[in-house]
Amino acid sequence: MPTLDWMTREGDVSAAESVPYRLLEAQPELNGGDSNAANMLIQGDNLDALKALLPYYAGRVKCIYIDPPYNTRSAFEHYDDNLEHSQWLAMIYPRLVLLRDLVAEDGSIWVNIDDHEAHYLKVIMDEIFGRNNFIGNVVWQSKDTPGNDAATIAQTHNHILVYGRSAEWRPNLIPRNEKQLANYKNPDNDPRGPWLGTPLTRAEHRERDVYEIKNAAGRMVSPPRGSSWRRPPAEIERLSKEDRIYWGKTGDAAFPVEKKFLSEVKAGVVPQTWWPYELAGSTRNASAELKRLFGGVKAFDTPKPERLIERVLTIATNPGDMVLDSFLGSGTTAATAHKMGRRWIGIEMGEHAATHCKPRLDRVIEGEQGGVSKAVGWSGGGGYRFYRLGDAVFDADGAILADIRFPTLAAHIWFSETATPYEGDGARPVLGIHNGTAYALLYNGILGDRSVTGGNVLTSGQLDRLRQQANGWNGPWVIYGEATRLGGARLTDESVAFKQTPYDVRAR
Repeated sequence: MPTLDWMTREGDVSAAESVPYRLLEAQPELNGGDSNAANMLIQGDNLDALKALLPYYAGRVKCIYIDPPYNTRSAFEHYDDNLEHSQWLAMIYPRLVLLRDLVAEDGSIWVNIDDHEAHYLKVIMDEIFGRNNFIGNVVWQSKDTPGNDAATIAQTHNHILVYGRSAEWRPNLIPRNEKQLANYKNPDNDPRGPWLGTPLTRAEHRERDVYEIKNAAGRMVSPPRGSSWRRPPAEIERLSKEDRIYWGKTGDAAFPVEKKFLSEVKAGVVPQTWWPYELAGSTRNASAELKRLFGGVKAFDTPKPERLIERVLTIATNPGDMVLDSFLGSGTTAATAHKMGRRWIGIEMGEHAATHCKPRLDRVIEGEQGGVSKAVGWSGGGGYRFYRLGDAVFDADGAILADIRFPTLAAHIWFSETATPYEGDGARPVLGIHNGTAYALLYNGILGDRSVTGGNVLTSGQLDRLRQQANGWNGPWVIYGEATRLGGARLTDESVAFKQTPYDVRAR
C-alpha cells in the first residue's frame, strides 16, 4: 500500500511508543455535578493524555470524534493553527496511533478536516487504521452563506473521514424525517398501513423479464419498449396474491408499483455522506450557540454545532457508550454526548479547559436549553471529574518514580502484559488472569508487610497467598516484585515467570 513520506516521518511513525506514561491527577475542586459519573474532562497535552488513558480504556471507546487544527495558516486564539505541513503531519500521526488503540473493535473514528490536509490525512489514516476499514468521506456543508468574498472558489464544506476499527463496525440507521415519512401514503386504504410505491420496471431490456402481466382491470400489460420487469413471473405472482402491487385508482395503470409498507421497512434510513447544513447545522449556528452560553461574547473561533455531533453520535453510538474527543475545543462533543446519555472523555490543553469547556459543561448539567437540548429531551443532570496531567510514572532512565502508587503501576503492568485495560480495584496483588496466565504485582507493601520476607518479596508463603486470592489458580504466573526467595528450579516447577521491579517493568 502506498505511504505518505515527509521530512521527519521515520521518527514520527514511532513517536507514540516513546511518549511517557503520566499520571492523571484528580482535581476535585473543579468537578462538575455528580462526581461519581464516569465522564472525564482532562486538561493537558492530548498526546500525553491519550497515553495515560491506554491502561484503562484501550479498546473501550465506541466513538472518537476529533476536530484537529486545520493548518490553514490562520491565527487562532486558543491554539496554533499555523503549522508547516510536515509539522502538522508530525503532530497528527502519533495521536492517531494512540487513538486507534483506544477504539473498540466495533467502534469508529470521525475526523473533521478541511481541504488543506484532508487528502494527506486520508493516506495516513489508511496506513494506521487500514484501507479496508475506511467507511466514507462525509461532506458537511459547514457554511450556510454563499461566501461571495472568496478570491477563487468559496470553501463551504468540511470533510469528515470515517474509519471503523475493524469490519465489525455497523452504523445505526438515521430516523426518518417528516419529509421522508410523508412519502408513505395509503391511497387504497390497505389495512397494513402507509406504503411507498417503487417501480416494478427497470430501464434495461432483459429478455427473460419481458412478459405480460394481467392488471387489476383484467388487461394484459407488458413493460415499455426497451425496459423489463424487475421481478420474475413467480415473484410477480406472489406479490399479486399478497396485494402488494398497485395498479392505480382504477386498477388499469400501465406502470404498476410494488408497495413497500412503512411497518415492514427498516426503522430508519442508511446514513449518507452528504450532510447539508439544514440537517447538521453550520459554523454560524455553532457561533450563535456559544454566544448564548457566554453572554454574547465570542468565546471560540471555530466551534462546531451540536447538531453535527448529534448526527455523528446517532449513527455511531447508543446510550451508555463511551465517546472521546482529544481536541475538545469549545466542548461541543462532550456537551452533546452528555445530553444524549453517552459517557464521554474530553481532552483540551491549557487554561481553556477550565475557562471555556468547564463553564459550558456546568451549564449543560444545569439544564441549558440551547443546541440539541430540546430535540433530545435534555433537562439537566449528571456530572464529570476534572483531571490534570501529573508526573511521569518513570524517570528519564526508565526507573519507577518513588511515589507512584500501586493502582497506577498495576494498571501499567497489566496493560503492557495483556494489551487490555485494567479492571481491578488496585486493592490486591493479583491483577487478574488473561489468556491462561495469572498476573501479580508485589509493590509498595500491597500485602501490608514491607519486611524482607514479605510484602514486595516473593516467598513460598507469598505464592500460596497469591494462589488463594486467585481461587486456587495452578496455571502459569507472571509475578513482579523487588526480589524472590524461590530458586530458578522452584520457579519453573511452580510455572512462575518472575520479573523484578523496577528493572523488568517496561517504561513504554
